[in-house]
Amino acid sequence: MRFDHVIVGGGSAGCVLAARLSEDAATSVCLIEAGGGGDGWLVRIPVGTALMLSGRPRINNWALQTVPQPGLGGRRGFQPRGRCLGGSSAINAMLYVRGHPGDYDEWADLGADGWDWRSVLPYFRQAESNRRGASDLHGADGPLQVSDQRSPAAISQAFVAACAAMGHPLTEDFNGEAQEGAGLYQVTQFHSGPRRGERCSSAAAYLFPARARPNLIVLTRTQVDRIEVEDGRARAVLTRRGRRIEARREIILSAGAFGSPHLLMLSGIGPADHLRELGIPVRHDLPGVGANLQDHLDHALGFRSLRRDVMGMNPRALLRLALAGRNWRRDRRGIWSTPYAEGGAFLTSHAGARRPDLQFHLVIGIVDQHMRRLHLADGWSAHVCLLRPESRGSVRLGSADPRRPPLIDMGFLSDPRDAAAMVRAVRMLEDILAQPPLGPWRGRRLWPHDGSDAGILADIRARADTIYHPVGTCRMGRDDLAVTDPQLRLRGLAGLRVVDASVMPRLIGGNTNAPTIMVAERAADLIRERI
Repeated sequence: MRFDHVIVGGGSAGCVLAARLSEDAATSVCLIEAGGGGDGWLVRIPVGTALMLSGRPRINNWALQTVPQPGLGGRRGFQPRGRCLGGSSAINAMLYVRGHPGDYDEWADLGADGWDWRSVLPYFRQAESNRRGASDLHGADGPLQVSDQRSPAAISQAFVAACAAMGHPLTEDFNGEAQEGAGLYQVTQFHSGPRRGERCSSAAAYLFPARARPNLIVLTRTQVDRIEVEDGRARAVLTRRGRRIEARREIILSAGAFGSPHLLMLSGIGPADHLRELGIPVRHDLPGVGANLQDHLDHALGFRSLRRDVMGMNPRALLRLALAGRNWRRDRRGIWSTPYAEGGAFLTSHAGARRPDLQFHLVIGIVDQHMRRLHLADGWSAHVCLLRPESRGSVRLGSADPRRPPLIDMGFLSDPRDAAAMVRAVRMLEDILAQPPLGPWRGRRLWPHDGSDAGILADIRARADTIYHPVGTCRMGRDDLAVTDPQLRLRGLAGLRVVDASVMPRLIGGNTNAPTIMVAERAADLIRERI
């Protein structure tokens, strides 16, 4: 099989690329996805996230684990990643967050020429169909539907009021003129058309409307094990079932911050010494592959609820949830439409911060170990993460066998500055949660600590984990450790690009799905030589 472009990974970026590149009828495109179709009801109904996130069972989820984390008391972390068309946009909380404009200017300062805020904003707007309409900052005609929440819970509004009671500013748009403030998140949810109220994954937004094109082939449940390299050029990909798929122009890796470096190293592209240790022939020595891993470490405070208008796993709560299905079927509203993390805030923890350095999420249920430990009681949780951590991790091979998962070391709290910042963040969250607006819901606190800095840090080390934003392992730049150049071409090897969150030089200040879609939109124009 031969195509002009072969895209490995049908996630948030891969779906965008497949749709955009196949707009040219003279260009043939093959999209290869290891998982399934991404159009089942658990994906389409927002509340289905709870059943996919835990990885028990593994529904549309790679359900990866990290190596033991010294900064987290030797615990192994959990890394849920989407395994179906749409990737993690099919199992996430749907929050539409771009980050701060300064994040992208910082990318440019780090060598990612052309990725400053002024250059990327048109691609955010191009991707977006915001229910509020077009503006200087928002688009209204793009494939990705962005909506206000259909039925936010009263406790989510109370969290916003609690932030205001602390003197924090309020905002109606985290992607507006100023990011700082508290408010309700917008979500990637259909606001018009026959799928109104359903999740708008990147597959639903971009790929499904394009699948009828004769020049686009989509292969699902197809695992790519290696890239074939010959004479300094990536020529083809080899699948687990022995199929060879050749690219006339380029192979594009969109397998994510874990999958893309994993596949590169399995193919002999990466740190030469590491590859030789595993007996893998070195095709291209590229030391930065798998390095620079960054993620947002999240810590949650949980409470039993004095009111019943939140979520729980007791019979009464489950009956309420089941009965809410009638509202969903009738008008696509109610609890089935929730993103779970409904209210939030971007705040600064100290006077010298030029950008918000903390993000908060108010979740209308108790999230304990990524929904792998369930609580019968009605409850809620509030989360805080450090937006620009100093700690760095890595992705490495544990085996030359492509069936073995990569060794993921997040490096959480390996930099002591992050530990001190997280303690300050938890104190700030505790102050917000103590405000009167949350009093009607504030029951017994789960996981209490002794109130000291040491007690808070011990609690963080015992329970904190990812909030699902890994980036950076194939970062773009111009220095010797950059993996891709600012055009996202693999440095020193022809015929290969990487287009996903792994190319981000630094974490952005927020959720990473919308930025990943933006990266793919801009990459499509780079590939088509429009910029």
